[in-house]
Amino acid sequence: MRGDTRSYAAARKERAADIDRWLTDLVRTAVGTPYGPNGGTTRNDERGALTGVALVAVGSLGRSELAPGSDLDLVLLHDGREDVARVADRIWYPIWDSGVGLDHSVRTVDEAAKVAREDLKAVLGLIQARHVAGDPELTRSAREIVLAEWRADSRRRLGELRDAADKRAEASGELAFLLEPDLKDSRGGIRDVQAMQAVAAAWVASAPGPRVREAYELLLDIRHGLHLVTARGADRLVLQEQDAVAGMLGLLDAEALMRRLAEAARTIGHAFDATWRTVDRLLTGPTPRGRRPLADGVVEHGGEVVLARGVNPRKDPVLVLRAAAAAAEAGLPLAPATVTTLASQSPPLPVPWPDEARDALVALLGAGRAAVPVWEELDQAGVLVRLLPDWERVRHRPQRNPVHRYTVDRHLIETAAGAASFTREVSRPDLLLISALLHDIGKGYPGDHSTTGAVVARDIGARMGLPPADVDILETVVRHHLLLPETATRRDLDDPVTISRVAEAVGSREVLELLAALAVADGHATGPAAWNSWKASLVADLVRRVRSALSGTPLRPAPSLSVEQASLARHGGGAVRVNGGAVTVVAPDRAGLLWRAAGVLAAHRMVVRAASAASAGATAVIEFSVVPEYGSPPDPATLEADLRLVLAGRLDIEQRLARRTRSMRPARVPVAPPRVNLVDDASNTATVIEVRAHDRPGLLWRIGRAFGECGLDVRAARVETLGAEAVDVFYVVDRAGRPLTDEVQRAQVRDQVLAALR
Repeated sequence: MRGDTRSYAAARKERAADIDRWLTDLVRTAVGTPYGPNGGTTRNDERGALTGVALVAVGSLGRSELAPGSDLDLVLLHDGREDVARVADRIWYPIWDSGVGLDHSVRTVDEAAKVAREDLKAVLGLIQARHVAGDPELTRSAREIVLAEWRADSRRRLGELRDAADKRAEASGELAFLLEPDLKDSRGGIRDVQAMQAVAAAWVASAPGPRVREAYELLLDIRHGLHLVTARGADRLVLQEQDAVAGMLGLLDAEALMRRLAEAARTIGHAFDATWRTVDRLLTGPTPRGRRPLADGVVEHGGEVVLARGVNPRKDPVLVLRAAAAAAEAGLPLAPATVTTLASQSPPLPVPWPDEARDALVALLGAGRAAVPVWEELDQAGVLVRLLPDWERVRHRPQRNPVHRYTVDRHLIETAAGAASFTREVSRPDLLLISALLHDIGKGYPGDHSTTGAVVARDIGARMGLPPADVDILETVVRHHLLLPETATRRDLDDPVTISRVAEAVGSREVLELLAALAVADGHATGPAAWNSWKASLVADLVRRVRSALSGTPLRPAPSLSVEQASLARHGGGAVRVNGGAVTVVAPDRAGLLWRAAGVLAAHRMVVRAASAASAGATAVIEFSVVPEYGSPPDPATLEADLRLVLAGRLDIEQRLARRTRSMRPARVPVAPPRVNLVDDASNTATVIEVRAHDRPGLLWRIGRAFGECGLDVRAARVETLGAEAVDVFYVVDRAGRPLTDEVQRAQVRDQVLAALR
């Protein structure tokens, strides 16, 4: 069956048919006379014996969608016959003996209807129930009663259905954007399609269309393949199974699988939202019939954006962008029929675009959060890839990295929506929004996405009709969109080389302010691990310094110690302040201070998410951002006491960390090998060493100890943890305070650090 997903659907139906035959035999045996001539059963008057009892399949068996690891959901209906308990036992026990999972109940028709009135899961099963064996009139009667009551009480029951879907989504997340999604319960998953089918059964909205059914079948196929790979009834598609499941479906690898999955989930999620908009309109009563003009050829009608009467989309290529911008600015959805008309009838935009088209795109993006659902409408209708052909390269492309919460295309529109908050702070808001939309467009091409993206963005900017000078700015911003956050978190901002390099790359204050706004929007759209107050303060400090360098104004030196740090420094031998997740260490500067303090934190099961180390004269200042590895954080007083003991040289932390290391479980999935890189030309006064590795307790301590064994001192450091990936940068010098120039020594340092990481 490998690679032929068409056979998966056939296998599900065939398995359901086989189980039906088995269950039918069980029912016939169960209702036979228990004491025949030889102690067995008889089948005389089988039809009469089957009257008054019916076996009904609900759930996946009822839909003939039984995956290899699915349980059987069965209801035994009866008309009050006295021997129903015996009949039930003679059906359930053989099923249990076979090892198949079973969810079962025994009810009269009235009891089934009563349970359906009170239990959402029960009613959803019964409105899609399928007769298996026994008296078909009982099954028909139960379905008719349940369906009639479902329709009659649709206002209340559909609200209950919507609440259940919202709770699932809140608990399980959005299927299209998860690293390890739940195929059934995540938003855009299997249960959402079943919810839409239930809405259709209430005669409130149409049943899911062909695109949704195709997406649904793909989810069922993926779940089928997952059951085969895991040999159990799993619904969560974890990382280590994704390549194998991809192979079962005939796909190249996990990335291809997750891209198909994301597309299917977004198709389902889009249809799900449209279904509930229909439900809301029908259940809340008629809307005003008036038409309110929104833009040329675009009006609001019935709470949606539609085309004005007499408008001909075939003669107006800009109309699709104008309608989208009007919808976003009004905070209204585009009517489905309008999107369909625009998608099928709009002619291609001329190249270069007319100014009106570019202005409409900027207006759409400038609407902020309201632009996201409108953009999704255009994407689902296939409009975006016609407007921006390069969009196809990033469409539904997964980012298999815990730092990123979205696929590439969704990340781009989320970044543009976030950038709309900064349009008052830059001189070119149009270029900010366009560059935000395109900053990761290079992820659809081989190589460094910033470099390839700059080339693609230049081409798109020219096709959009931007003047050559603006195309240059767009290219520069896309090329350097990571410059500020990476420099701020991985370089010493007190080193003049750092500031001069950034100023040279940026070239102008106009580009600097665009990059600064984009860094914030990009960080927030990436996810909580990619942006925090610590990174924001570092980027702001870098921008301040580079702005002064570009204007030729001498940079005012930052205070060597903050007021709080200076207060701590008065303790003399070293001081510690623990304030929630912020840990500050101020002590006389000496070799090994950073990694010894990090060792104490690791011993107290604190994970270092970020760290900054610097010297102010003879005083060292280390700022840690930490979170507990699990559970509640340690007692601050105990943590402070141990840090002071280490500062005083009275606590050896190595044994504690060794015990922790021995008790740790190995990583459950393979991780990339660590990498140690000596960065040339990043500083004139120190050697810059960048370490990238899978994060684990005590990592910073191990790296620092390796430096100590090599006779090196850490002059400054920037430590950042992105999801499970640590990116640590150290400015080191030898015992004489000089950078490392000897190639043999440089190689030894690299080898020593790598050895410490293994």
